[in-house]
Amino acid sequence: MTDTVRVLHVTFNMGIGGTEQVIRQLITGLDSEKVTSEILCIDGQVGAIGEQLRESGIPIVAVQRRPGFDRSLIRIIRTRLRKGHFDVVHCHQYTPWVYGWFAALGLPVSVVFTEHGRFYPDRYRYKAALVNQAMARTSRAMVAISDATRQALARYEFLPRSRIRVVYNGIAALQPDHDRVAALRAELGIPEEAFVMGTVSRMDPVKNQSMMLRAFHRFLQQCPEGWLLVVGDGAERESLQFLAGELGISERVTFTGSVSQPANHMALMEVFLLSSFTEGTSMTLLEAMSLGIPAVATDVGGNPEIVREGINGMLVPVDDEQAFAEAMIGLWQEPETRSQLGQGARTRFDERFSREVMVNAYQEIYREAAHKES
Repeated sequence: MTDTVRVLHVTFNMGIGGTEQVIRQLITGLDSEKVTSEILCIDGQVGAIGEQLRESGIPIVAVQRRPGFDRSLIRIIRTRLRKGHFDVVHCHQYTPWVYGWFAALGLPVSVVFTEHGRFYPDRYRYKAALVNQAMARTSRAMVAISDATRQALARYEFLPRSRIRVVYNGIAALQPDHDRVAALRAELGIPEEAFVMGTVSRMDPVKNQSMMLRAFHRFLQQCPEGWLLVVGDGAERESLQFLAGELGISERVTFTGSVSQPANHMALMEVFLLSSFTEGTSMTLLEAMSLGIPAVATDVGGNPEIVREGINGMLVPVDDEQAFAEAMIGLWQEPETRSQLGQGARTRFDERFSREVMVNAYQEIYREAAHKES
């Protein structure tokens, strides 16, 4: 009998997104002699990150779930669990948990569930309360990526808070190419004297980049050499570019579009900005921390568990453009404080949010779930 734990990860897809990045960091960071992984996507597509994992040798398949409650999907997952002789089915997000839990019933397979974040605004799931409690009782582990997410699971899903573990997302520290960073600055037309702040995010209403643009407009009144670098794409991009024009700040804002490897872009930033209405554990915020970049972030969701006021950044009330602008101005005016917060960001990242910390936590969860000794 092998001591290797076999894990089937069930998720929506492996496209470009925070959850998908976490899964990639986790799978590629695990000790392959202790844990082997496969991925099953239920929304019919493997996605860009999934293709990269497939090229590196990670088995991954995609099936298309049908509208409504798809019983055939349960059979598909159940068949894969049997044929693959898996010890653990790790369900990423609530819907994959439902299907993975039903599929594992009666099999010698332990269920692990991770909630990667909540929708905004959150809502009670009264109709699912009974099945949620049944799934909670028989799942080997339930994981939240922040204490705020754990509180939401207890409140809105009626899950026992005491049984939910917190495992913070972790990533490998970014490694920018400093020669390329200098060239990129010139390519983007950012003057050498510009004070660059920026964000890396999909352009979605929940990210509230419109407030960020209005705050930056206020910031420019104090700091004319300011520059805003907006990395990402999404449904809101056109309206955000229009807003920048209305505010008269288009010449000081660069929209780059989607960038698959943003390390060099982030290395241009003096301050990282996160203006969301809600967050679980922001992967791009962690990436900025790994580069020693202080943050200005809204005081929502998991952000206060990542950004500690006066240690690695500043927190401001949600949707408060004046407070957001004042925080930006404060960091621009106080380079010594900015430097201290940057050092604090890297230290905090290494201690709590590195990939090694996250991988070790999950590796232990898997071995406990599979009843195998470490």
